[in-house]
Amino acid sequence: MGIIVQKFGGTSVADAQKIHNAANAVIREKENGNDVIVVVSAMGHTTDHLIKLAKEITPNPDSRELDMLLSTGEQVSIALLAMAVQSGGYKAISLTGQQVGIITENIHSKARIVNIKTEKLKQFLNQGNIIIVAGFQGITEDGEITTLGRGGSDTSAVAIAAALNAERCDIYTDVEGVYATDPRIVPNIQKTDVISYEEMLELARVGANVLHPRSVETAKQFNVPLRVRSSFKLDNMGTLIIGVDNMEIYKPVAGVASDSSQVRILLSNLPDIPGTAAKLFGALAQNNISVDMIIQSLARNGENSIAFTVAEEDLNATLETIKNQKDIILTGEILTDNDIAKVSIVGAGMVDRPGIAASMFRALSEKNINIKMISTSEIKISCLVEKNNAKDAIKALCKEFGLESSEEAVVKGDLPDV
Repeated sequence: MGIIVQKFGGTSVADAQKIHNAANAVIREKENGNDVIVVVSAMGHTTDHLIKLAKEITPNPDSRELDMLLSTGEQVSIALLAMAVQSGGYKAISLTGQQVGIITENIHSKARIVNIKTEKLKQFLNQGNIIIVAGFQGITEDGEITTLGRGGSDTSAVAIAAALNAERCDIYTDVEGVYATDPRIVPNIQKTDVISYEEMLELARVGANVLHPRSVETAKQFNVPLRVRSSFKLDNMGTLIIGVDNMEIYKPVAGVASDSSQVRILLSNLPDIPGTAAKLFGALAQNNISVDMIIQSLARNGENSIAFTVAEEDLNATLETIKNQKDIILTGEILTDNDIAKVSIVGAGMVDRPGIAASMFRALSEKNINIKMISTSEIKISCLVEKNNAKDAIKALCKEFGLESSEEAVVKGDLPDV
Protein backbone atom coordinates (compact mmCIF):
# COMPACT_ATOMS: atom_id res chain seq x y z
CA MET A 1 0.00 0.00 0.00
CA GLY A 2 1.00 3.64 -0.12
CA ILE A 3 1.33 6.68 2.12
CA ILE A 4 -1.80 8.35 3.48
CA VAL A 5 -1.54 11.80 5.05
CA GLN A 6 -4.24 12.68 7.57
CA LYS A 7 -4.95 16.10 9.03
CA PHE A 8 -6.95 16.79 12.19
CA GLY A 9 -8.05 20.33 12.98
CA GLY A 10 -8.35 21.91 16.39
CA THR A 11 -11.96 20.93 16.96
CA SER A 12 -11.10 17.30 16.17
CA VAL A 13 -8.46 17.19 18.95
CA ALA A 14 -10.10 19.61 21.38
CA ASP A 15 -10.10 17.24 24.39
CA ALA A 16 -8.86 13.83 25.50
CA GLN A 17 -11.85 11.94 24.09
CA LYS A 18 -11.53 13.58 20.70
CA ILE A 19 -7.81 12.84 20.66
CA HIS A 20 -8.62 9.16 21.23
CA ASN A 21 -11.18 9.35 18.39
CA ALA A 22 -8.48 10.76 16.13
CA ALA A 23 -6.09 8.01 17.23
CA ASN A 24 -8.70 5.41 16.25
CA ALA A 25 -8.90 6.91 12.75
CA VAL A 26 -5.10 6.89 12.50
CA ILE A 27 -4.81 3.27 13.66
CA ARG A 28 -7.60 2.21 11.31
CA GLU A 29 -5.67 3.61 8.34
CA LYS A 30 -2.50 1.88 9.52
CA GLU A 31 -4.39 -1.42 9.80
CA ASN A 32 -5.46 -1.00 6.17
CA GLY A 33 -1.80 -1.54 5.34
CA ASN A 34 -0.82 2.07 4.68
CA ASP A 35 2.04 4.14 6.01
CA VAL A 36 0.46 7.04 7.90
CA ILE A 37 1.60 10.59 8.54
CA VAL A 38 -0.70 12.77 10.61
CA VAL A 39 -0.71 16.58 10.67
CA VAL A 40 -2.37 18.17 13.70
CA SER A 41 -3.53 21.65 14.62
CA ALA A 42 -3.45 23.11 18.13
CA MET A 43 -6.22 21.89 20.44
CA GLY A 44 -9.56 23.68 20.22
CA HIS A 45 -9.14 27.45 20.38
CA THR A 46 -5.58 27.35 21.73
CA THR A 47 -4.22 29.61 18.98
CA ASP A 48 -6.91 32.24 19.62
CA HIS A 49 -6.14 32.07 23.34
CA LEU A 50 -2.42 32.57 22.74
CA ILE A 51 -3.06 35.55 20.45
CA LYS A 52 -5.34 37.09 23.07
CA LEU A 53 -2.70 36.53 25.74
CA ALA A 54 -0.04 38.18 23.59
CA LYS A 55 -2.26 41.23 23.03
CA GLU A 56 -2.83 41.53 26.76
CA ILE A 57 0.93 42.01 27.02
CA THR A 58 1.14 44.43 24.09
CA PRO A 59 -1.40 45.57 21.48
CA ASN A 60 1.17 45.07 18.71
CA PRO A 61 3.23 41.97 19.50
CA ASP A 62 6.44 41.47 17.56
CA SER A 63 5.78 39.04 14.70
CA ARG A 64 8.83 36.90 15.44
CA GLU A 65 7.93 36.48 19.10
CA LEU A 66 4.30 35.83 18.19
CA ASP A 67 5.39 32.98 15.91
CA MET A 68 7.55 31.62 18.73
CA LEU A 69 4.48 31.67 20.99
CA LEU A 70 1.93 30.27 18.53
CA SER A 71 4.15 27.39 17.45
CA THR A 72 3.86 25.92 20.94
CA GLY A 73 0.16 25.11 20.51
CA GLU A 74 0.73 22.29 18.04
CA GLN A 75 3.47 20.74 20.19
CA VAL A 76 0.86 19.92 22.84
CA SER A 77 -1.54 18.23 20.43
CA ILE A 78 1.08 16.18 18.54
CA ALA A 79 2.55 14.79 21.77
CA LEU A 80 -0.89 13.85 23.14
CA LEU A 81 -1.96 12.22 19.88
CA ALA A 82 1.30 10.26 19.71
CA MET A 83 0.63 9.01 23.25
CA ALA A 84 -2.91 7.99 22.27
CA VAL A 85 -1.65 6.03 19.25
CA GLN A 86 1.03 4.37 21.36
CA SER A 87 -1.60 3.36 23.93
CA GLY A 88 -3.37 1.57 21.08
CA GLY A 89 -0.33 -0.63 20.57
CA TYR A 90 1.35 1.12 17.63
CA LYS A 91 4.68 2.87 17.26
CA ALA A 92 4.30 6.63 16.94
CA ILE A 93 6.57 9.64 17.10
CA SER A 94 5.74 13.34 17.18
CA LEU A 95 7.79 15.91 15.27
CA THR A 96 7.69 19.71 15.09
CA GLY A 97 7.99 21.49 11.78
CA GLN A 98 11.61 22.25 12.67
CA GLN A 99 12.39 18.58 13.36
CA VAL A 100 10.83 17.49 10.06
CA GLY A 101 12.57 20.17 8.04
CA ILE A 102 9.62 22.17 6.72
CA ILE A 103 11.53 25.08 5.18
CA THR A 104 9.66 28.35 4.68
CA GLU A 105 10.20 31.88 3.47
CA ASN A 106 11.78 34.29 5.93
CA ILE A 107 8.40 35.89 6.68
CA HIS A 108 6.66 35.73 10.03
CA SER A 109 2.94 35.01 10.60
CA LYS A 110 2.13 34.01 6.98
CA ALA A 111 5.18 32.27 5.56
CA ARG A 112 4.95 29.97 2.55
CA ILE A 113 6.57 26.56 2.39
CA VAL A 114 9.49 26.43 -0.06
CA ASN A 115 10.79 22.91 0.64
CA ILE A 116 10.18 19.85 2.81
CA LYS A 117 13.10 17.62 3.72
CA THR A 118 11.76 14.08 3.52
CA GLU A 119 14.75 12.09 4.81
CA LYS A 120 13.64 11.97 8.44
CA LEU A 121 10.03 11.22 7.49
CA LYS A 122 11.10 8.29 5.32
CA GLN A 123 13.45 7.04 8.03
CA PHE A 124 10.73 6.91 10.68
CA LEU A 125 8.21 5.36 8.26
CA ASN A 126 10.71 2.62 7.41
CA GLN A 127 10.99 1.91 11.14
CA GLY A 128 7.24 1.26 11.28
CA ASN A 129 6.26 4.53 12.96
CA ILE A 130 3.09 6.49 12.58
CA ILE A 131 4.41 10.07 12.35
CA ILE A 132 2.54 12.92 14.02
CA VAL A 133 3.61 16.31 12.61
CA ALA A 134 2.87 19.78 13.97
CA GLY A 135 0.93 21.72 11.36
CA PHE A 136 0.91 25.48 10.82
CA GLN A 137 4.66 25.89 11.36
CA GLY A 138 8.05 25.67 9.72
CA ILE A 139 11.56 27.02 9.92
CA THR A 140 13.68 29.28 7.75
CA GLU A 141 17.03 28.26 6.31
CA ASP A 142 18.76 30.25 9.07
CA GLY A 143 16.77 28.58 11.87
CA GLU A 144 13.95 31.04 12.58
CA ILE A 145 10.60 29.50 13.59
CA THR A 146 7.73 30.68 11.38
CA THR A 147 4.00 30.08 11.17
CA LEU A 148 2.03 29.68 7.95
CA GLY A 149 -0.97 31.82 8.79
CA ARG A 150 -4.59 30.99 8.24
CA GLY A 151 -5.04 27.50 6.79
CA GLY A 152 -1.52 26.56 7.80
CA SER A 153 -2.24 23.03 9.00
CA ASP A 154 -4.18 22.14 5.83
CA THR A 155 -1.30 23.50 3.79
CA SER A 156 1.25 21.55 5.85
CA ALA A 157 -0.66 18.32 5.27
CA VAL A 158 -1.03 18.76 1.51
CA ALA A 159 2.59 19.86 1.11
CA ILE A 160 3.83 16.78 2.96
CA ALA A 161 1.57 14.57 0.83
CA ALA A 162 3.00 16.18 -2.31
CA ALA A 163 6.61 15.86 -1.12
CA LEU A 164 6.18 12.13 -0.42
CA ASN A 165 3.96 11.42 -3.44
CA ALA A 166 1.24 10.17 -1.09
CA GLU A 167 -1.80 8.31 -2.38
CA ARG A 168 -4.18 10.75 -0.73
CA CYS A 169 -4.53 13.47 1.87
CA ASP A 170 -7.54 13.18 4.21
CA ILE A 171 -8.74 16.30 6.04
CA TYR A 172 -10.76 15.23 9.10
CA THR A 173 -13.27 17.61 10.65
CA ASP A 174 -16.66 17.85 12.39
CA VAL A 175 -18.79 17.66 9.25
CA GLU A 176 -19.22 14.81 6.82
CA GLY A 177 -17.73 16.49 3.77
CA VAL A 178 -18.04 19.58 1.61
CA TYR A 179 -21.55 21.01 1.47
CA ALA A 180 -22.95 23.25 -1.23
CA THR A 181 -23.08 26.02 1.38
CA ASP A 182 -22.81 26.55 5.13
CA PRO A 183 -25.20 24.00 6.74
CA ARG A 184 -25.75 26.38 9.65
CA ILE A 185 -27.50 28.71 7.19
CA VAL A 186 -29.25 26.09 5.01
CA PRO A 187 -29.69 22.97 7.20
CA ASN A 188 -31.02 20.83 4.33
CA ILE A 189 -28.12 21.56 2.01
CA GLN A 190 -26.67 18.85 -0.22
CA LYS A 191 -23.33 17.23 0.54
CA THR A 192 -21.03 17.05 -2.46
CA ASP A 193 -19.52 13.62 -3.16
CA VAL A 194 -16.96 14.84 -5.72
CA ILE A 195 -15.77 18.36 -6.48
CA SER A 196 -12.93 19.66 -8.63
CA TYR A 197 -9.82 21.48 -7.42
CA GLU A 198 -10.95 24.47 -9.45
CA GLU A 199 -14.39 24.63 -7.80
CA MET A 200 -13.02 24.02 -4.31
CA LEU A 201 -10.37 26.68 -4.84
CA GLU A 202 -12.92 29.27 -5.87
CA LEU A 203 -15.24 28.35 -2.98
CA ALA A 204 -12.34 28.64 -0.54
CA ARG A 205 -11.37 32.02 -1.95
CA VAL A 206 -14.88 33.44 -1.63
CA GLY A 207 -15.45 32.40 1.96
CA ALA A 208 -16.19 28.66 2.30
CA ASN A 209 -14.56 27.64 5.60
CA VAL A 210 -13.67 24.10 4.61
CA LEU A 211 -10.19 24.26 3.12
CA HIS A 212 -7.83 27.18 2.79
CA PRO A 213 -7.04 28.26 -0.80
CA ARG A 214 -3.31 27.66 -0.32
CA SER A 215 -3.89 23.99 0.50
CA VAL A 216 -6.13 23.50 -2.54
CA GLU A 217 -3.64 25.31 -4.78
CA THR A 218 -0.90 22.96 -3.60
CA ALA A 219 -3.10 19.90 -4.12
CA LYS A 220 -3.95 21.02 -7.64
CA GLN A 221 -0.34 21.85 -8.51
CA PHE A 222 0.93 18.42 -7.43
CA ASN A 223 -2.25 16.48 -8.26
CA VAL A 224 -2.79 15.27 -4.68
CA PRO A 225 -6.28 13.75 -4.22
CA LEU A 226 -7.98 15.26 -1.17
CA ARG A 227 -10.81 13.93 0.96
CA VAL A 228 -12.76 15.98 3.51
CA ARG A 229 -14.05 13.46 6.06
CA SER A 230 -15.82 13.28 9.42
CA SER A 231 -13.75 12.55 12.51
CA PHE A 232 -16.76 10.74 13.95
CA LYS A 233 -18.04 8.67 11.01
CA LEU A 234 -15.01 6.78 9.78
CA ASP A 235 -16.98 4.69 7.28
CA ASN A 236 -18.17 7.83 5.51
CA MET A 237 -15.71 8.69 2.75
CA GLY A 238 -16.83 12.33 2.69
CA THR A 239 -16.02 14.49 -0.33
CA LEU A 240 -13.30 13.70 -2.86
CA ILE A 241 -11.50 16.65 -4.45
CA ILE A 242 -9.81 15.89 -7.78
CA GLY A 243 -9.04 17.46 -11.16
CA VAL A 244 -12.00 18.59 -13.24
CA ASP A 245 -10.87 16.36 -16.13
CA ASN A 246 -11.49 13.31 -13.93
CA MET A 247 -15.13 14.00 -13.10
CA GLU A 248 -18.52 14.40 -14.71
CA ILE A 249 -20.22 17.80 -14.40
CA TYR A 250 -23.97 17.53 -13.93
CA LYS A 251 -24.87 20.84 -12.30
CA PRO A 252 -23.89 24.35 -13.34
CA VAL A 253 -23.43 25.49 -9.74
CA ALA A 254 -21.58 23.36 -7.20
CA GLY A 255 -21.75 25.69 -4.23
CA VAL A 256 -22.61 29.07 -2.71
CA ALA A 257 -20.36 30.92 -0.26
CA SER A 258 -20.23 34.27 1.49
CA ASP A 259 -17.45 36.38 2.97
CA SER A 260 -18.29 39.13 5.47
CA SER A 261 -14.68 39.96 6.31
CA GLN A 262 -14.06 42.45 3.52
CA VAL A 263 -14.36 46.22 3.27
CA ARG A 264 -15.04 48.29 0.17
CA ILE A 265 -12.91 51.36 -0.55
CA LEU A 266 -13.96 54.04 -3.02
CA LEU A 267 -11.46 56.54 -4.40
CA SER A 268 -13.06 59.42 -6.29
CA ASN A 269 -11.68 62.19 -8.48
CA LEU A 270 -8.58 60.30 -9.55
CA PRO A 271 -6.60 61.58 -12.54
CA ASP A 272 -7.71 59.85 -15.75
CA ILE A 273 -4.21 59.24 -17.08
CA PRO A 274 -2.24 56.07 -17.90
CA GLY A 275 -0.49 54.52 -14.91
CA THR A 276 -2.83 55.68 -12.14
CA ALA A 277 -4.18 52.21 -11.39
CA ALA A 278 -0.72 50.70 -11.80
CA LYS A 279 0.78 53.06 -9.19
CA LEU A 280 -2.10 52.54 -6.78
CA PHE A 281 -2.26 48.75 -6.88
CA GLY A 282 1.50 48.45 -7.23
CA ALA A 283 1.89 50.29 -3.93
CA LEU A 284 -0.66 47.99 -2.29
CA ALA A 285 1.16 44.93 -3.62
CA GLN A 286 4.48 46.20 -2.26
CA ASN A 287 2.85 46.34 1.17
CA ASN A 288 1.62 42.75 0.79
CA ILE A 289 -2.05 43.80 0.60
CA SER A 290 -4.27 41.57 -1.53
CA VAL A 291 -7.07 43.24 -3.49
CA ASP A 292 -10.18 41.32 -4.46
CA MET A 293 -12.94 43.00 -6.50
CA ILE A 294 -12.09 46.09 -8.59
CA ILE A 295 -14.33 48.44 -10.55
CA GLN A 296 -13.20 51.60 -12.37
CA SER A 297 -15.90 54.07 -13.39
CA LEU A 298 -16.31 55.92 -16.68
CA ALA A 299 -14.11 59.00 -16.73
CA ARG A 300 -15.64 62.49 -16.65
CA ASN A 301 -13.87 65.82 -16.88
CA GLY A 302 -10.50 64.13 -16.80
CA GLU A 303 -11.25 62.28 -13.56
CA ASN A 304 -12.61 58.87 -12.60
CA SER A 305 -13.28 56.66 -9.58
CA ILE A 306 -12.00 53.27 -8.51
CA ALA A 307 -13.74 50.97 -6.03
CA PHE A 308 -12.11 47.83 -4.68
CA THR A 309 -12.29 45.46 -1.73
CA VAL A 310 -9.65 44.26 0.75
CA ALA A 311 -9.75 42.17 3.91
CA GLU A 312 -10.88 44.13 6.96
CA GLU A 313 -7.65 43.28 8.74
CA ASP A 314 -5.77 45.12 5.97
CA LEU A 315 -7.92 48.27 6.08
CA ASN A 316 -5.59 50.49 8.13
CA ALA A 317 -2.53 49.48 6.11
CA THR A 318 -4.49 50.06 2.89
CA LEU A 319 -5.59 53.56 3.89
CA GLU A 320 -2.06 54.48 4.95
CA THR A 321 -0.68 53.22 1.65
CA ILE A 322 -3.26 55.18 -0.34
CA LYS A 323 -2.61 58.42 1.53
CA ASN A 324 1.09 58.08 0.79
CA GLN A 325 0.33 58.16 -2.95
CA LYS A 326 -0.14 61.92 -3.02
CA ASP A 327 0.48 62.21 -6.77
CA ILE A 328 -2.50 59.89 -7.35
CA ILE A 329 -5.01 61.06 -4.77
CA LEU A 330 -4.62 64.82 -5.33
CA THR A 331 -7.97 66.31 -4.22
CA GLY A 332 -9.73 62.94 -4.31
CA GLU A 333 -12.02 61.57 -1.61
CA ILE A 334 -11.56 58.24 0.18
CA LEU A 335 -14.71 56.45 1.34
CA THR A 336 -14.95 53.10 3.13
CA ASP A 337 -17.90 50.72 3.49
CA ASN A 338 -17.77 47.96 6.12
CA ASP A 339 -21.41 46.95 5.72
CA ILE A 340 -20.79 44.49 2.91
CA ALA A 341 -20.71 40.77 2.27
CA LYS A 342 -19.49 39.03 -0.86
CA VAL A 343 -21.89 36.29 -1.97
CA SER A 344 -20.66 33.96 -4.71
CA ILE A 345 -21.81 31.04 -6.79
CA VAL A 346 -19.19 28.58 -8.06
CA GLY A 347 -19.38 25.75 -10.56
CA ALA A 348 -17.33 24.20 -13.34
CA GLY A 349 -20.63 23.57 -15.11
CA MET A 350 -21.06 27.32 -15.62
CA VAL A 351 -18.57 27.27 -18.48
CA ASP A 352 -20.28 27.95 -21.81
CA ARG A 353 -23.72 27.74 -20.18
CA PRO A 354 -25.68 30.99 -20.71
CA GLY A 355 -28.22 32.39 -18.26
CA ILE A 356 -26.45 31.60 -14.98
CA ALA A 357 -25.74 35.24 -14.15
CA ALA A 358 -29.29 36.25 -15.07
CA SER A 359 -30.70 33.55 -12.77
CA MET A 360 -28.48 34.72 -9.92
CA PHE A 361 -29.47 38.37 -10.29
CA ARG A 362 -33.16 37.49 -10.60
CA ALA A 363 -33.07 35.35 -7.44
CA LEU A 364 -31.51 38.23 -5.50
CA SER A 365 -33.90 40.83 -6.90
CA GLU A 366 -36.91 38.72 -5.94
CA LYS A 367 -35.70 38.93 -2.34
CA ASN A 368 -35.22 42.70 -2.75
CA ILE A 369 -31.47 42.36 -2.27
CA ASN A 370 -29.49 45.16 -3.90
CA ILE A 371 -26.15 44.43 -5.62
CA LYS A 372 -23.30 46.89 -5.01
CA MET A 373 -20.52 45.32 -7.11
CA ILE A 374 -20.16 42.33 -9.43
CA SER A 375 -17.12 40.32 -10.47
CA THR A 376 -16.84 37.16 -12.53
CA SER A 377 -14.43 34.45 -13.55
CA GLU A 378 -14.90 31.43 -15.78
CA ILE A 379 -16.48 29.39 -12.97
CA LYS A 380 -17.54 32.06 -10.43
CA ILE A 381 -19.88 35.03 -10.08
CA SER A 382 -19.58 37.23 -7.00
CA CYS A 383 -21.88 40.03 -5.83
CA LEU A 384 -21.41 42.52 -3.03
CA VAL A 385 -24.56 42.94 -0.93
CA GLU A 386 -25.34 44.53 2.41
CA LYS A 387 -24.04 42.39 5.26
CA ASN A 388 -27.47 41.79 6.81
CA ASN A 389 -28.73 40.39 3.47
CA ALA A 390 -26.01 37.72 3.14
CA LYS A 391 -27.91 34.81 4.69
CA ASP A 392 -31.08 35.54 2.71
CA ALA A 393 -28.97 35.74 -0.45
CA ILE A 394 -27.41 32.34 0.25
CA LYS A 395 -30.78 30.72 0.88
CA ALA A 396 -32.25 32.23 -2.30
CA LEU A 397 -29.33 31.08 -4.45
CA CYS A 398 -29.31 27.56 -3.03
CA LYS A 399 -33.00 27.28 -3.89
CA GLU A 400 -32.52 28.82 -7.34
CA PHE A 401 -29.79 26.36 -8.33
CA GLY A 402 -31.30 23.23 -6.76
CA LEU A 403 -28.72 22.72 -4.03
CA GLU A 404 -31.14 21.78 -1.25
CA SER A 405 -31.61 18.22 0.01
CA SER A 406 -34.45 16.34 1.67
CA GLU A 407 -32.21 15.62 4.70
CA GLU A 408 -30.55 17.99 7.14
CA ALA A 409 -26.77 18.11 7.35
CA VAL A 410 -25.24 16.84 10.58
CA VAL A 411 -22.82 19.25 12.23
CA LYS A 412 -21.36 17.97 15.50
CA GLY A 413 -19.43 21.10 16.42
CA ASP A 414 -17.87 24.01 14.67
CA LEU A 415 -17.38 23.95 10.94
CA PRO A 416 -13.89 22.98 9.82
CA ASP A 417 -11.21 25.21 11.23
CA VAL A 418 -8.71 26.52 8.73
